[in-house]
This record gives sequence, C-alpha cells and structure tokens, in this order.
Amino acid sequence: MSKVAEKKPAKKTAVAKNLVIVESPAKAKTLKKFLGSGYKIEASMGHVRDLPKSELGIFVEQDFEPKYITIRGKGDLLAKLRKEAKAAKMVYLATDPDREGEAISWHLIHALKVEPEKTARISFNEITESAVKDSIKNARPLDMDLVDAQQARRTLDRVVGYKISPLLWKKVKKGLSAGRVQSVALKIICDREEEIENFTPEEYWSIEATVTSAKSRKQFEAKYHGTGDKKVKLTDKASTDKVLKDIEKAEFVVKDVKKSQRSRKPQMSFTTSTLQQEAGKELNFAARKTMMVAQQLYEGVEVAGFGTVGLVTYIRTDSTRISDEAFTAGKEYVVQNFGADYAVKNKPEPKSTRRTQDAHEAIRPSYIHITPEMAQDSLSKDQFRLYRLIWRRFMASIMTPAVFDTVAVKIAAGKHIFNANGSILKFEGYKKVYMTSEDKEEDIKALPELEEGEAVKPVKIAPNQHFTQPPPRYSEATLVKALEENGVGRPSTYAPTIATLTARGYVSKEQKNLYPTELGDVVNNIMAENFEQIVDTEFTAKMEETLDAVELGELAWKDILRDFYYPFEEKVNLAAENIGEVEIRDEETDVLCEHCGRNMVIKFGRYGRFLACPGFPECRNAKPLFEDAGVDCPACKEKGIEPAPRIMVKKSKKGRVYYGCEKHPECEFVSWNKPTGSPCPQCGQPLVEKGTKTKKISCVDEKGCGYFTAAKEE
Repeated sequence: MSKVAEKKPAKKTAVAKNLVIVESPAKAKTLKKFLGSGYKIEASMGHVRDLPKSELGIFVEQDFEPKYITIRGKGDLLAKLRKEAKAAKMVYLATDPDREGEAISWHLIHALKVEPEKTARISFNEITESAVKDSIKNARPLDMDLVDAQQARRTLDRVVGYKISPLLWKKVKKGLSAGRVQSVALKIICDREEEIENFTPEEYWSIEATVTSAKSRKQFEAKYHGTGDKKVKLTDKASTDKVLKDIEKAEFVVKDVKKSQRSRKPQMSFTTSTLQQEAGKELNFAARKTMMVAQQLYEGVEVAGFGTVGLVTYIRTDSTRISDEAFTAGKEYVVQNFGADYAVKNKPEPKSTRRTQDAHEAIRPSYIHITPEMAQDSLSKDQFRLYRLIWRRFMASIMTPAVFDTVAVKIAAGKHIFNANGSILKFEGYKKVYMTSEDKEEDIKALPELEEGEAVKPVKIAPNQHFTQPPPRYSEATLVKALEENGVGRPSTYAPTIATLTARGYVSKEQKNLYPTELGDVVNNIMAENFEQIVDTEFTAKMEETLDAVELGELAWKDILRDFYYPFEEKVNLAAENIGEVEIRDEETDVLCEHCGRNMVIKFGRYGRFLACPGFPECRNAKPLFEDAGVDCPACKEKGIEPAPRIMVKKSKKGRVYYGCEKHPECEFVSWNKPTGSPCPQCGQPLVEKGTKTKKISCVDEKGCGYFTAAKEE
C-alpha cells in the first residue's frame, strides 16, 4: 500500500500595510484609534533634516542652494522608517497642516528615498475619525509652494542670524544672537521702556459727588462733566476749587434721564494669537506654556470613556472661521442645554483676510459633547484650564449677545453738570458660559428711579487729584498682540521669539512685565544703528507678506534671497568696521563666592542663568541660580536664625522639582512639596502644599501627624 504524500500547508504571505508618518507619538496613538489593522503609524519626532549648526549651510554662489543634513540622533529612526516605507503598500505623510508640516513631509520623502508614486500627503484640521478618514480619501501630492515658503523663511532667518550673531559675539560678548523677528520684538520692548522713561506726568482733577434721591433714599455716584454740553478739564487745584465754590450752595436737580438698551457681542473663537493673549491674562500662562499644553490637547489625550482623543482643532491659525458642521453641533448643544434664546440664528462670519493660514479653522473643541467637566479627571490641571477656556470661548462665539438696560442721568448744579450712569444685565446671552476677568469687573450699578426736574441731595462732594500714567510695559500677552497688530511674525513664531529674548538675557520678566536689560539695550542700539531695515516693523511685516506670496505661488522663494542677501551683506561688513567693542558688566549679586569671597555675578549659559565667580579664570567657581519660592526656611526659623534663609526652587539630577534651604548644606531641609511658611497646628512641623488637580495643605510628616486641610482657591 503506497503512502500518499502529505501536502505541507503553504506559508501565509504577509499583507503589505499602509504606513502613516506623523510627528509625535501622542498623535500616532490617537490615529491608531481610527485606522484599522491595514495601517501602521510611526512618528518622525519632528524634523529629520535641517541646515547644519556649525556653518551657514547655504551655498550663496550656487544660487542660495540650502545644504540639508540629517539631524544628529535621527539616524536609527530614519533607518527604521526606511525599512517600514520599503515594505509598505503606500506611505501617507500626515504631518501638521501648515508650512512647517509640509516641509517635514518633503524632508521625509528625501530622507526615506521613497518613490513619488508611492507617497501621498494627507492633512486634517482636527484629529477625529471622520477628518482622518476623509483626508486619506482625499490624499494629495505635496504642495511645493508651502514647502518653498518654509524654505524661504528658514534660509532668510539663517542668513540674518548667522551673519549678525558672530558680530555681536566679537563686539559685545559670546553667546548672543540676533534674529529677524526677535530683533523687532526687542525693539518694541526697548521703545516702550524709553517712552516710559521720557514720560512727563500731567496733573488733572476730578470731582465725584455722592447724592441721594429724596423718593427712594438710595445713594448713587455722579461725576463732574462741565458746563452745559461742554466738557471741562480740571487741570489744577485752583480750577477745581472754583467749581467747588460755584456748587457749594447750588441746588442739585435732575436735568435729563435717558433710558436705553445696549448689547455686547461675544468674541470670535480663538486664533493662535488671541489664545496666547487670553491664556496669559486669565490663566497666567506664558506663551510657550500655552502652545505646549494646546499641542497636547490637539495631538490627543486619554479621556475616560472616550479613549485617546484630540480634544481641540489645529492650534496654529490666523483664522476665526468655523466649519458649518461645528456650528450646527454647537448650536444644537446650546439649544438643548440653555434654550433657543441663547443660540444665534446664523453662523458668525469673520472679516476677510488675505493671511494664508486663514485656510485653517479657528481653535475650537473637536468634540462639542466632551465638556471640560467630563474630561477634567483625565486631564492635568493645566490641560483642563486651557481646554475649558477654548471650549467656553467657542460656545460663547455662537451664542446671542448679552443685553443691558442702561440709564444716563444729567444732574445740574447751577451751570455745572454731573453725569451718573447705571446698567443692569437684562439677558445673559453668551455670558452664561464665558466671562473674562474684564467682564467680571464690569461696572454694573443700578440707579434709583429718577425723573426730570427731581431734586437730589448731595451727601458728599470729593475732589480728587490725579496724574497721567505712562503706557504700561509689555507682558507676554500684550507683546503678542503688538506683534500681531504690526504684522510681525506668524502664530508659530510668537512663543519661541519671547523665549529666546529671555533666554539670551535681553529681557527680564518681573510680575508679568517685560523689562529690557542693559544687554538688551546694547544689542537693540547696535541693531537700530547698523541694521535699521531688520528692526523696522514695516519692513518685517512686508517680508511676511512676501513669504505669503511664495505660499500662494505668486513668487519664487529664491528671489527673496537674491533681493535681500547682497545689500544685507554690505551692511554687515560696514557694521564690522564701525562698531566698537562694548563692555557689558555682569549683574552682581550679594552671594559670596565660597572660594575667594568675591560677589558672584549672573551669567547666561546654554541652560539659562547661573552664578559664576568674577575672578575667572583664577577662580572657576560656578553654581546654579535658584528661584526664590517665596517663603522662609521653616527649619532655620525654628532654630531662631534671623533673618531666616529663603526656600529655593531646585531640580534633581533627573529634573524633578524640589524645595531646599538656600544655606544648603549647612541646613539640610528639603521637601518634594512647596512649604507654606506656616507650622502645623497639631505638631508644629512645616506645612506644605500637595496635589495638582485638588490641592491640599498638609503636614510634612503626613503619615505620623495626619493633619491636612483643603487649600484656598487662588
């Protein structure tokens, strides 16, 4: 009996998958939720190629051809991506939907050496299932106009930075830098400081009368206006005393009562600029922090009950426009939760703008039904606060105006007139969900019912002396606003520009205000005297428009370099001859060098400010410059040391923040939690702040003592 040969099962052939490349692991994780097993998602970790740091990296003689190299540390990653791309059926480039994202995709195509017919570009304004799948259906070729616009900006900024910075190193000190947008921002800050220094206060007076109605017996305030319809400025005490004498025995009579209604419309949804401004004012976020947290919300976070979701739309935009779908979903939510009276009938339309990033929507929630409160337990404190701000601003933008009943009263005292104004909120409208600090401080006072011809009695008449105030210094929020209004930079440049100014020591930040340092003044003066065009806001704004023209395909990107480079190089050579060496004294502190007893000075290094001995190179002592935590050391206070040393904010070798005495190692007090400066009422040991989302005040010896209480809201 012959044996029948058994057939071996055929090996399964692996089915090629589609490869999707994004910038970050967080974004990759979110996309995996929407795309099936036929897709593999990998992250490029940002740019993979760039101009070299050690040289200009632009071949001027070869018509400004840039020299791109693989970024250090990206070799293994690129090798892995090349292998994945070779095995993939199709490679989808899903980088961010802007110039920078388009350029990253272009660099990836070159670095991975993928056949053009095997690659496609996909982009989406929000990371939702429908948006991602629609982008794959509508995959497109690379937009070289966008790539060229990014190349133009990158090479232009490289030329300015790499030509002027060495000049500053030679003439002032090492480690300095100059930049196209950075130098304009510094000039704006320095100009404001000069304006403040040259400001001459002018005296003026006001008169405020507290009067009461005989009918209602309610008191209200009225301010001096002038005579008849003419407004009178009180410039000194003599003119004020003359008015006071005139009205001393005058009868106060209601001359006119006007009742009306006024409405206040909600603001449009956030752009990048307005988000940075509002987060600075309402949440006390630095521009850089705002963008970092917003990026996390855009790329995706794990939300209980929903999985990994991108909570907000793309965060770099000049537009206040929202899609029809978003408006419809938002309107339905408003009607269901607040009533039809709170929802606008038609979608609000923004003013037209030529800015190219208007192609993106405003920053808004990707999922209307995921409210901040629903996501709160899944978010960090900062993520929750920023998401709540974005969510509420969007909802407010599609709600009806707030309506006020107003009354304006004129009171005659002889020939002199006093004005009193009152308003009452009649209908909340958008204020139901969104109230800024300015809204909360709005003067809403009800006046008593008054009639023309009615006599009112003055209870108190108070003259007040005032002096005009100089314009305020810029905060990060108001600087962003100024840059935007002047057309300087674009949404993605504001945060890194401000961060560079502080990191280089050109600007110091004190209680939100930005002050130019001595070094900042010197650099600004050098730039203004030798590179007037670079620091000119109008020139910089026109350059942004030129870059926009490249993006729109109206201009070749190398034409910008040709027009700019040669006149600029002449100015650099001239400046090298004309600028004398400038000595900048380092800021001296009261910290004594342990080695030689000199007062240590503040230096600026690669990782920010640090303390160094001015006796270098004889004395090479240096140490970190710590931030004051705002409280005295509890251990030193207990020992009776006066004045008590301060607690400083420090970092461990692994980067974790902790709190320690400035007299370390003499005092060994350390805590992972911030001390409050108060002793525990039960055992006398230091109290510390604990928690992130829900803060509490606890005894440092929580296990042994057990004392804790809820922290007060800020």
